[in-house]
Amino acid sequence: MRLTRYFLPVLKETPAEAQIVSHRYMLRAGMIKQASAGIYSWLPLGFKVLRKIEDIVHEEQQKAGHMPMLMPTIQSADLWRESGRYDDYGEEMLRIKDRHGRDILFTPTAEELITDIFRSHVSSYKDLPLTMYQIQWKFRDERRPRFGVMRGREFYMKDGYNFDLTKEDALHAYNRHLVSYLRTYERMGLQAIPMRADSGPIGGDDTHEFLVLAETGESEVFYDSAVTDLSFGDRDIDYDDKAQCAAIMEEFTTKYARTDETHDEALFNAIPAERQRTARGIEVGQIFYFGTKYSDAMGATVQSPDGKATPVHMGSHGIGVSRLVGAIIEASHDDKGIIWPEGVTPFHCGIINLKQGDAEADGACETLYASLTALGLEPLYDDRDERAGGKFATMDLIGLPWRITVGPRGLKNGVVELTSRRTGESKEMPPEQAVARVAEIYLGR
Repeated sequence: MRLTRYFLPVLKETPAEAQIVSHRYMLRAGMIKQASAGIYSWLPLGFKVLRKIEDIVHEEQQKAGHMPMLMPTIQSADLWRESGRYDDYGEEMLRIKDRHGRDILFTPTAEELITDIFRSHVSSYKDLPLTMYQIQWKFRDERRPRFGVMRGREFYMKDGYNFDLTKEDALHAYNRHLVSYLRTYERMGLQAIPMRADSGPIGGDDTHEFLVLAETGESEVFYDSAVTDLSFGDRDIDYDDKAQCAAIMEEFTTKYARTDETHDEALFNAIPAERQRTARGIEVGQIFYFGTKYSDAMGATVQSPDGKATPVHMGSHGIGVSRLVGAIIEASHDDKGIIWPEGVTPFHCGIINLKQGDAEADGACETLYASLTALGLEPLYDDRDERAGGKFATMDLIGLPWRITVGPRGLKNGVVELTSRRTGESKEMPPEQAVARVAEIYLGR
């Protein structure tokens, strides 16, 4: 993509309503535009990042054996009355009447709808275990939407639901989700710590939130600093292996890590003083096991091996896909702009032409652009007739991990400059070597 043909409405000034880093940079980098309070249009650059995150979530969910589907954003109130949540959920639920006077709602979550789908089509234990998920827009009518996509009213979310015959099987699904989430977040360049949390309106006794440590986090968290030394890495996982998944669950949740709602001062004080930490955290996902809460209320049963009708054990598991865009920026930025991790960057590399219109510089940039594109990479070529300082400022703001700078002076010596956005380190090298280095970073070749 070339900047002269790309819609990138960069702002030089920070909008007054932006209170936190991610909101400021997403507006300034032309990623989003507010449509109304807590509701945003995702412009091309922001939409590319959103899709990169969504793709990672899909890949890791399907590796874990979970099946993608799609449910509507509008649900019947009757299902929620059946579960007992319609009146209990509170004012965050947007309740609507259609033209026939029927009560409907804009979905904040989909436990009722997925349970209705399950009970309509599954009747035997032989069809279990079963886990389905979707990535879909949700709406919660926040009293005070703020912080951009971090606390909006409309948001893009992965919500998954497991159905199992026994509690033991459902807790394996819980562990399986925790493992897949650890892989997901690390691929995005994040350390998201699973913390014992409160279940809120979803219900259930077992729940962990995944939190990214950041000064602007909404939640106060208490943890043993040893949890920040844990890394999932490139492990070979068999998601059907209950013992392996349980061992990873134990590894990542045994050390103390809790949100303020479940904080236990006595347990916290038992940690060696030098490892006690309090901080702020951004929630980017949550997993729940709630047993037969919904299957009892809605009659979701299967015939068990002994022939009896048995309510299924369930859990639900969410990842805040749109919120993750903001969380990554909160965790990875400097005073110049965003610093995208390689896994979610909207473009793999930026190309800056220091002298647009110079035949040699133009030709070198075109060759670089074609070479990177031929490898399946996506470069962003700043081919505008702008001053070099403005081009560098734009690239720093939008945060591409790597930048190739091309100018007449370097080309006389047969070199271009490859710069790391994260470290600021630059190296001069022949153009073909710069292409090879970028390919090595992203493609391993």
